[in-house]
Amino acid sequence: MGQAGFTLWNLVERRAQDVPQSPAIFHEKNCITNREFRDRALRLARGLADLGVGPGEIVAVQLPNVPEYLLSYAAICALGATLQPVHMPYRRAELSHLLGHSGAQVFICATRPEGVDGVKHVVPLDDRFGALAASASLERAHQGSPDERFLLLYTSGTTDNPKGVPHAQRGFLGNAQASVPELEISSREIILSAAPLTHLYGLFAYHLGLCSGAAMSLLLSFTPEALARQIQNHGVNCVFAGPAHFKPMLDAGLLDNYDFSSMRFACLSGSPVPPELAAAVEARLKRKGKTIQLWGMTELQAGSFSRPGDPADVRHGTAGAATPGTELRVVDHRLQVRGPSLFKEYFNNPVATRQAFTRDGWFETGDTAELSAGGHLRFTGRVKEIINRGGVKYSPVDIEALIERMPGVARCAIVPYPDAVLGERACVFVQPAPGASRATLEAITRELDRAGVAKFKWPERLELVDAMPLTPTQKVMRGRLRERLKT
Repeated sequence: MGQAGFTLWNLVERRAQDVPQSPAIFHEKNCITNREFRDRALRLARGLADLGVGPGEIVAVQLPNVPEYLLSYAAICALGATLQPVHMPYRRAELSHLLGHSGAQVFICATRPEGVDGVKHVVPLDDRFGALAASASLERAHQGSPDERFLLLYTSGTTDNPKGVPHAQRGFLGNAQASVPELEISSREIILSAAPLTHLYGLFAYHLGLCSGAAMSLLLSFTPEALARQIQNHGVNCVFAGPAHFKPMLDAGLLDNYDFSSMRFACLSGSPVPPELAAAVEARLKRKGKTIQLWGMTELQAGSFSRPGDPADVRHGTAGAATPGTELRVVDHRLQVRGPSLFKEYFNNPVATRQAFTRDGWFETGDTAELSAGGHLRFTGRVKEIINRGGVKYSPVDIEALIERMPGVARCAIVPYPDAVLGERACVFVQPAPGASRATLEAITRELDRAGVAKFKWPERLELVDAMPLTPTQKVMRGRLRERLKT
């Protein structure tokens, strides 16, 4: 289970042959059919082949959620090459490290950037890309094996330097194929990812679409109103997003003002999901639409998710049960995983690989968690986020959730700072909601006292920030906050 005997290009070709006029992509007011998508990808593949791209080569792509991104992905796979996604906000510092580490010789991007001197061919979307995409069609796609590498992902690096994670097609596409019936996705549905396609969460949504035959609705860039409008206009059925996407829609009343009757489920992932938020979103979905949660990692794609048919407490309060073929266990509160979609080793980093696995072959996720008797996963924090105050350790996740429920708090994060007596104390960083009055430490501790939280878990310092430092996938970069405390 969870082992695909086909390649991504096989899926593209199969859709073009079996249902050529069915939609592959909805983008703004345009629709690209399966046949048109296949034909355009073959022309782009020929253009890339003329640049020397072939089996085993790495092609870096830094594009927003536009058709050209998925066309590049398909074309790269048609050549037996490897896609290296690059997040849109990355600039010279990140690009020089990532492209230098991967050795990519072709870089497809929105506009020509600085910091890519070592790349042989830079292909900006606003310049050179059009000529490549107008090439004659590739006569014969690479007849590859599902065991060939097709993705080189890099971890988000919220705490450490990013690590390269190579993946073969068999594991990831098998993981998606086994997830389709669990999520009840049909070929008649439309999937939308509010997350960028440069991130694995967005790619997983696309892999689900390929394996099920469903079409993709591409959201160019996120704003609460843009997401709400596109769900309504495209009649989207399955939305993959994060709390940071749905909370502002909820706060602005957009879930009440737009027609969400097409939605069968909203899947939330990427950061801890407050059960109250999951329940509030579901209460506003029409026709019995459900809110579910998913947990995944760059190293394995989807590790667990709640199913649409699960009880509300499972869907709202946990990340569900393991995906088919995946095994989860908790040892000393630390979550470990193994399964067919799990990566084998980090790219050119044997030290990190040795540190990542237990002696009996389980991958250390870095999360702390609990597993219910029914096998449902609930996260309690990250190992590196645990605060050790005088020898008493605790995760700040639940404390943050309580503070974020306070009026005027848009977002918060608790990080430790050194203390000569206790070793560590806790500082809470607060991003105020627009127009809200300044939060005070006294008000925060009063709220925690009212909630019955033990006093040793109360933050002892408050820092206000205009905006949290975030990764492209909306995770708080706690390392940046800790560095700020040092200065």
